[in-house]
Amino acid sequence: MPDEVVEDFGPSNGRVTGVLGLAICLGIVILGVVERDEGFPPAAVWGALLGGVLFWSASLRPRVRVDSSQLRLRNMLTTITVPLAAIEQIVVRQVLLVRVGDQRYVSSAIGKSWRQALKSNRQPKPGEAAPYPIFVEERLQQLAEEARARAGITLMSDQQVALAHGVRRDLAWPEIVLLGFTALGLVVSLLV
Repeated sequence: MPDEVVEDFGPSNGRVTGVLGLAICLGIVILGVVERDEGFPPAAVWGALLGGVLFWSASLRPRVRVDSSQLRLRNMLTTITVPLAAIEQIVVRQVLLVRVGDQRYVSSAIGKSWRQALKSNRQPKPGEAAPYPIFVEERLQQLAEEARARAGITLMSDQQVALAHGVRRDLAWPEIVLLGFTALGLVVSLLV
C-alpha cells in the first residue's frame, strides 16, 4: 500500500513559462493540422511537438513530494526517492540540494531566483513571511528531523549511513519515449 502523502510542494518558478510554451506549441500543432494542405511544413509540427514535451518535462513535471517516510524529487527525466531519515542536509539555492551520505541530489522544482538569493542574506522584517523556497527548505528539514526521531536514528550515525543505500532513481519513461519519438519525427521531417 502506498504511503500517505504528507506534503506536496509545487514548483517555485517556471509554471507560467511552461503553460505559455505548451499553449504556443499546441497552437502551432493545431495550425499545422488545419493548414497541412496549404503547405504548412511538417517539420514545424514536429518541432512544436518536441517543444511541448520539453516545456512539460522541464517546467511542469518537476515537483517535490513527501510521504510518511520518503522524499520524492521529481525532475525532468527522473524521480529520486530518498528515505527521509537518511537526509543529512537540505539547502535551497537556485535549486534544491539534498545531501544523503556522500551523495547530493538536486531538484529544479524548488529554487531561489537571483534576486531572492540576494535578499536571503538580509534579516527579514518583523511580520514578513518567509519566501516559498525558504518555507520549503525549513519544512523539509523539520520532516527529516521528525523521521529520524521516529526511527530512533541520530544525525551522521552508522544507521543513517546505512539508510542512504535506500535511495532509488527511476527514469521517467513516458517523457523519454516522447522526447525520442518527437525528435526522430523532427529529424525525419527535415530530411524528407
